[in-house]
Amino acid sequence: MHDTHTDDALHALAEATGALLRARHHRLVTAESCTGGWIAKAVTDIAGCSEWFDCGMAAYSYEAKQALLGVNPHTLETHGAVSRETVIEMVSGALVNSGASVAVAVTGIAGPGGGSDDKPVGTVWIGWKRRGGYARAELFQFDGDRDAVRRQTVAAALQGLAQTVG
Repeated sequence: MHDTHTDDALHALAEATGALLRARHHRLVTAESCTGGWIAKAVTDIAGCSEWFDCGMAAYSYEAKQALLGVNPHTLETHGAVSRETVIEMVSGALVNSGASVAVAVTGIAGPGGGSDDKPVGTVWIGWKRRGGYARAELFQFDGDRDAVRRQTVAAALQGLAQTVG
């Protein structure tokens, strides 16, 4: 997976994801925390993405996750922003609050600070969901600095969409 971290590789991955979404007649929404809109940037770098990209939401704070994505305050208080429970609510809320048919959500600790024994820097949850389907969430532990963690998150998020729209 290391070769998916260059700008050219991310561009190729976004292009392939777009082709798949277009072929399956899907529209994508992104709900991003630790990547701050990088997934949306990667897909909107592709000419013609308006055929398959609906919108992106960068929801960093607890308040934004609640307001934009409908994340329950109790979920955030109980499990924290970087959790399976939160990413599932994020990906589900992205579909509710958009016209998209498929969603990806990411939440994690990109560093250099903010990590803990339970959730070290590089801990990232990614969720995927098709409208009318069940959310799928996966835990990742990425290595490297802030940029490397975020770049790997974007790649993994895009790669997981292929499995989601199959």
